[in-house]
Amino acid sequence: MAIGNATRPARTWLLAIIAAMFTAALVMGFFPNAAQASEESDTTSLTATARFVSASTEPSGSTTEEEDLPFSIRGNVRSGGEPIVGATVTATGEDGYLAEAVTDDSGQYVLGVPTKEGVWTVELVESSLPDGSAAPDGFAFTVEAEFGATSSLTRNFTLEAAERETTSFGAQLLSRAVNGLNFGLMLGLAAIGLSLVFGTTGLSNFAHGEMVTFGALVALIASTTWQLPILVAIPVAVIVSAIFGWGMDAGLWRPLRRRGIGTVQLMIVSIGLSLALRYVFQILIGGGTAQLPGAIATPIPGLGPIRISVTDLISMGTSIVVILIFAWWLQRTRVGRATRAVSDNPSLAAASGIDVDSVVRVVWIVSAALAGLSGVLWAYFRPGIRWDMGTSILLLIFAAVTLGGLGTAFGALIGSLIVGMLVEVSTLWIPSDLKYVGALVVLIVILLFRPQGILGRRERIG
Repeated sequence: MAIGNATRPARTWLLAIIAAMFTAALVMGFFPNAAQASEESDTTSLTATARFVSASTEPSGSTTEEEDLPFSIRGNVRSGGEPIVGATVTATGEDGYLAEAVTDDSGQYVLGVPTKEGVWTVELVESSLPDGSAAPDGFAFTVEAEFGATSSLTRNFTLEAAERETTSFGAQLLSRAVNGLNFGLMLGLAAIGLSLVFGTTGLSNFAHGEMVTFGALVALIASTTWQLPILVAIPVAVIVSAIFGWGMDAGLWRPLRRRGIGTVQLMIVSIGLSLALRYVFQILIGGGTAQLPGAIATPIPGLGPIRISVTDLISMGTSIVVILIFAWWLQRTRVGRATRAVSDNPSLAAASGIDVDSVVRVVWIVSAALAGLSGVLWAYFRPGIRWDMGTSILLLIFAAVTLGGLGTAFGALIGSLIVGMLVEVSTLWIPSDLKYVGALVVLIVILLFRPQGILGRRERIG
């Protein structure tokens, strides 16, 4: 028995090391490829727009369409909100350099120029306008422009303003409420995971935002580098996120718990882990934004003021199904009941024969899996994957957990729905930049009257 007990920690550390090596191989081997795929996508996009660029010069020498010009003048030509296709736009420099471009199907043009010094004269050639496109009296076909600190400048030509459509307050409220429900469900997945960890260990995990980011990044790798269909890439991301949570507990949190480290010290460690993971992500994928397949989706027609796409409906449906499965697991399964017992009283649970360490390990796995799925849905709700995307919603996750009641998973879900609604609906009255502040103000007001949160059942997770 002594030998068996001695070898168990060794096996645990061996499994933790293997998990760490797997995660490191995943990150070091595939994140650069994802970044490269994003760069290749950007290059392809530039090549597609550069085909409209041609130039001729007088004293400055000659150039060709294939020449890589370091600076650009770009914009669009529209009339009544509709793009004008086939219009010619020229740019003339002070040294006589002349660049010429033709607008594409979206009415956009790109002019490549060799320098940004001096004043450039940008002209919309009136004779190139298609039949039926006429400029109003006094329209300026020629404008002068100077480059600033950037390598490109924008000049748009609008022949006729589009008719402005007004939306009633009720229609705006309905549209934002639907978006708020979608956001709240996505936020709830992450908040439930954070609440699980707090309920069983007492740890306020500030690295939870990076677990959200990790899931989105794995989905990006699986769909771009591994070329998996997105419906396969998302489950892969959830599974890898679960392995990541298991590895963190086995390699970091469990050893710290066994050494009797206090919750405050553990919280400080989680802050350091958050910073480390965040900047590792930045080093590996850069500061740009990448997109998952299908991130830009067209709203479903015929829904009136509600602008929602098929992707949004799938996201909401997925969140609801996962939450229902989690509720069944927590209430009906043996592990779920053991999790609630550990949350009530770890010492009493251990005396009753429950393996507390195993329960906490399961909690970390479930928490990481939910966070990873939340990261994927967050990448679709706010299209784009960035190295700090999880950090941007971490405060809202904490607000949802606190509002619903510390340590209560179902309370975290209710708090998330409230926060999601408030964030989206509040933009009817306050600027969008302040919408997160409104949710936190409501949190403070509610806690003044009910400090334990809405559910406030500290003795149980569920």
